[in-house]
Amino acid sequence: MNVLVIGNGGREHAILLALKKSPKVDKLYCMKGNAGTAEIAENVDVDYMNIEAVKAFAADHPEIDYYVVAPDDPLALGLVDELENMGKRCFGPRKNAAIIESSKAYAKRLMKKYNIPTAEYEIFDDYERALAYVRKKGAPIVLKADGLALGKGVLVCKTLKEAEDGLKEIMLDRAFGAAGNVIVIEECLRGLKYDPGEEVSVLSFTDGKTIVPMITSCDHKRAQDGDKGLNTGGMGAFSPCPFWTEELEKEVLQKIMIPTVNALNSEGRTFKGCLYFGLMRTDKGIKVVEFNSRFGDPETQVVLPMLKTDLMEIFEAVTDGRLGDIKVEWESGACVCVVLASGGYPLGYAKGKEIKIGDVGDCTIVHAGTAVRDGKLVTNGGRVLGVVAKGENIESARVKAYSAAANIGWENMFYRKDIGIKYREG
Repeated sequence: MNVLVIGNGGREHAILLALKKSPKVDKLYCMKGNAGTAEIAENVDVDYMNIEAVKAFAADHPEIDYYVVAPDDPLALGLVDELENMGKRCFGPRKNAAIIESSKAYAKRLMKKYNIPTAEYEIFDDYERALAYVRKKGAPIVLKADGLALGKGVLVCKTLKEAEDGLKEIMLDRAFGAAGNVIVIEECLRGLKYDPGEEVSVLSFTDGKTIVPMITSCDHKRAQDGDKGLNTGGMGAFSPCPFWTEELEKEVLQKIMIPTVNALNSEGRTFKGCLYFGLMRTDKGIKVVEFNSRFGDPETQVVLPMLKTDLMEIFEAVTDGRLGDIKVEWESGACVCVVLASGGYPLGYAKGKEIKIGDVGDCTIVHAGTAVRDGKLVTNGGRVLGVVAKGENIESARVKAYSAAANIGWENMFYRKDIGIKYREG
């Protein structure tokens, strides 16, 4: 088979690395890709946000047998619908199912309707009413732009002033554009130990009938050590989650995962693809923080390297509605990813800085924001590289990852030093 993966970040490079192992795959393509994907796939210079351009490419390339739509934006635009309507086989949900991520307000209403545990919330499209609600509730409180915002549209406000400023930023200053036309305001969930590490990401394969959880992971969203600084797309991740147990997985399956798949089916929005559950373990039980309609980034970088089963075989089973016939198996041990970023990220940052990579041992370097110019590897984004290491446990994996990271550099590079370390605020 010839397989094309749509996207140009670390997630897509990680998916391609997993697909490269499959005996079912002859040739890989990536749209648009980066310097890393170019090493294992043919990069295709087509703007995947231009649906008509993608359709034209697909029509001109009948030799491509299968499409993996990885990013949230083209899923929300209905790219899978358009490709499937052309007779193309795809991995990824249709637009009406991808709404579980593209509209946080829809996701909250769905959970309320079907009794899926989540934080208490209210939804507003009027700034003054939202401001009055925030002042009534006080802080800490969580503000979420309804639409897609590159993973940055969530503000956890510890003080009332932070909440007032955040509300203005989203609804008046339009920091996230139209994504902030509607806002979800939530209670601030607290972990059992009041620890940021109480959050867990559970990605899952589903064909709308069967749901198969992947191994768990935990990501670090804030830019700086100690979970400080601005929210980012993710500065690193580790797998598996230290507090996850078989009992907890059974509870999540019965109370959250299966009810969510059934709820979408009941709404006529059957989900086929990767359904991501962002969860928090609280004193009131485990609750949903967010849904994603695709593989997470950088969670994918620590989950897929642990997959023993052929990923292409799983993808096809999801597409064909026979996931229940596949046994999905995982390696033992742990995996850690440390994201190396451009100085200034997640705000303004320079591009075109030459990257030097020295000895990284048996770590895998996953490319996110990279390009080749004049024969040199250079930065081309905020999150630039992911250093991925496997080990017997999280500590051994993180030691390897940081040892490799020390041998990589470019002007103004930075990265968190505490990925995989449990810490407590205050």
